[in-house]
Amino acid sequence: MNYDEKLFSHGAGDYHIPRIALDVMPDDCPDSLKYLYESVTVDDELDYTGHPDSVLLKNGDILSFFPSGHGKGALKTGISHDGGLSFNDKLKNIPSSWKNSRETPTVYRLEFSDGTPDKLLLACGNPDWHDGVVSTGGFNCSVSDDEGKTWSDFELFHSKADGFMSNTIVVFASLTRLKENGKFVDKWMGLFHDDEFVNYKTILTFENGKMKWTFPEPYLSKYRALEKSANICEVECIRSDSGRGDELCIIARSNSKVYNSLISFSTDEGKNWSEPKEVPSSLNGERHKADYFPDGRLYIDFRSIERDYRKLMKYDPGTGKNWFSEGWCGWIGTFDDLKEGKEGQYRLKLAHTYSDNNELPGIRADADTGYCGHVVLDDGTLVTCTYGKFGKLNSDGSLKTYVVSKRLKVDDIDRLFDMTQKKRAL
Repeated sequence: MNYDEKLFSHGAGDYHIPRIALDVMPDDCPDSLKYLYESVTVDDELDYTGHPDSVLLKNGDILSFFPSGHGKGALKTGISHDGGLSFNDKLKNIPSSWKNSRETPTVYRLEFSDGTPDKLLLACGNPDWHDGVVSTGGFNCSVSDDEGKTWSDFELFHSKADGFMSNTIVVFASLTRLKENGKFVDKWMGLFHDDEFVNYKTILTFENGKMKWTFPEPYLSKYRALEKSANICEVECIRSDSGRGDELCIIARSNSKVYNSLISFSTDEGKNWSEPKEVPSSLNGERHKADYFPDGRLYIDFRSIERDYRKLMKYDPGTGKNWFSEGWCGWIGTFDDLKEGKEGQYRLKLAHTYSDNNELPGIRADADTGYCGHVVLDDGTLVTCTYGKFGKLNSDGSLKTYVVSKRLKVDDIDRLFDMTQKKRAL
């Protein structure tokens, strides 16, 4: 099988930081670290459930949302009352409008500087799926004022009827609270893209308790040639200094897969962005999601995209593709690593996603995973969830796609790495 070398001309290569495999537990794993290898089922009721997002409630519960299908479908929920050890509850009496959701849900906590109680915001776009349903365009938002107990019906913003004619996709891949004069204000920047891979921002404010979203505007127009060539999309936005700093970083999926993921920085609250650059291969992937551990290190997980020619020939030969996936992967590093283009500290394989031929856990995995929901508990435990084929079967024997969750503590990742290094030295 011949490969087009042009497909490997941008950024392609292997990563060199330690790879920590959490998909298969070793026989000599200490009891205190076994949880790192374990996953908890969040929802496996359907043949296919995907694309979750999560929010931490003030009482410590974790509330997760996901569609009944691939990228669209009636919204479902899962609740953990024990810090992610189990998900055995659901929201009651969800809004009827959620049954007609056309996209993956995203959920965020909104904190206010004027004393207004926190709100929870859930958003979904309205892309055109070419399935016979005419898309309204725009995006739908629901709000909870009581820590997720009740939610408003979807409210539609910036539809085609309002003059915004682009199809909205992954609304909002990120939602970032903004600063003015160095202080947080009650404004949030939401990012999404359309099917032409134009990336938009819209600013949320509230007036007399009602949401107002500015008319979406492109924010990478200066780099349109690269934006289009790389198919930049599904952008995660990270604020420096454990979320308190004055610099923003975006990491974007490169859907064309002829570039590594792209990274860009802003020092003026998203008004201007640096020229996007490719990330190291350790961080290359799709639909990145980031949070800080209490010690200031960054955790980012994503759907892995591997573009190293030698790995492709070894693990996925004969396909003619210019990429394969390790599946659900994570990265631990620092904000400075992102700025300086460094590989980071660790690369994690979080769990194996099986392909239809049901191969054993290994390097290559099914790519239909990612779109993770994170929360960080008071004790520093990060609880992340994703979807994929993790081994359960449907009634016809095919692999079920469902939502699972994992718990991670960065100190335990350090311990596990130290143990593996000592074992290799023996």
